[in-house]
Amino acid sequence: MSKHGRVLVAMSGGIDSSLAAVMLHEQGYEVIGMTMKTWDYSSAGSSKKETGCCSLDSINDARNIAVNLGFPHYILDIRSEFGDYVIDNFTTEYLAGRTPNPCVLCNTHIKWEALLRRADKLDCQFIATGHYAKVRQENDRYIISKGKDENKDQSYALWGVGQESLSRTMFPLGHLRKPEIREMASERGFIDLVNKSESYEICFIPDNDYRGFLKRRVEGLEEQVDGGEFVLEDGTVLGKHKGYPFYTIGQRKGLGITLGYPVYVTEIQKDKNRVVLGTFDELSRDGMYVKGLNMMKYTDLTGQRLDTITKVRYNDDGAPAVIEQVGDTMKVFFGNGVNAIAPGQAAVFYEGDDVIGGGWIQSSFRQHAKAV
Repeated sequence: MSKHGRVLVAMSGGIDSSLAAVMLHEQGYEVIGMTMKTWDYSSAGSSKKETGCCSLDSINDARNIAVNLGFPHYILDIRSEFGDYVIDNFTTEYLAGRTPNPCVLCNTHIKWEALLRRADKLDCQFIATGHYAKVRQENDRYIISKGKDENKDQSYALWGVGQESLSRTMFPLGHLRKPEIREMASERGFIDLVNKSESYEICFIPDNDYRGFLKRRVEGLEEQVDGGEFVLEDGTVLGKHKGYPFYTIGQRKGLGITLGYPVYVTEIQKDKNRVVLGTFDELSRDGMYVKGLNMMKYTDLTGQRLDTITKVRYNDDGAPAVIEQVGDTMKVFFGNGVNAIAPGQAAVFYEGDDVIGGGWIQSSFRQHAKAV
């Protein structure tokens, strides 16, 4: 046992998680590498070449790092629980007219729990990942904050990790920028990692065609939902669409509607199989309700109003908002409108760089049309 302790490192085979393992090894931790196989590409029905964290090449890349540095590496097969939870939720949410975020769900309910279970079996005090984020203890709370590299910050995707899990979590890359990681890899001779392309698609949809995935997943889906109406906010019928699950809030391309000006999906009415279209301005909402809360910096905010910067999607810069907790719901009031708030996506509340907490967007509204 090293003087720093034993740490289980989630290794996807990419440069970030690989360097996280390298850094901890060099710092004197007893490192054990773990690659999680979440998905079998042959099950996706896609013709795209295997890439990303679940491919054989990525597993081998992670193992080669471990072999080179002399620490153990294991493969953890979590395809069953991943499919039962993440993929079933993905399908259910689209069929409910919502836009799911499977990566956040996987972090919250699958990866951390799976890692900690295996860490306990291997007598590891800590787990570590290659996320660009930071974690610290303050006022008896474990708080995630933004990584130093604002362009790579992944704190948004981690809002759902619980306090007990965070107490054993390390983010070695939180204080570094991506160019520094590339330089460190080059200096250590890991040129293949530096040149390796990064994967951004959902792991179980390697061709980025979620509509095709839903069609393969749900027998007869096209026939069930085809022929619904495109309408304006005032109810004017514009034409027929291919089925409400195949559209997302904010979508502009692929609508097949020409009005002489740009239109976007502003609302999905599942029960009526209707897709509401509007102008860019009509996308804007200045309030929303968020449920499924996980509070991080503060235990509870009931009866308080707090100024925040709130993100409504991963690549969002965030917008000033006042949040007010009422029971298990967070009311969020934006000072200015926010475009394309999509039910099913995660909302994350920040105080400076710190994650206050987050939850799942249930609905959005315009304050002038709804009493506060």
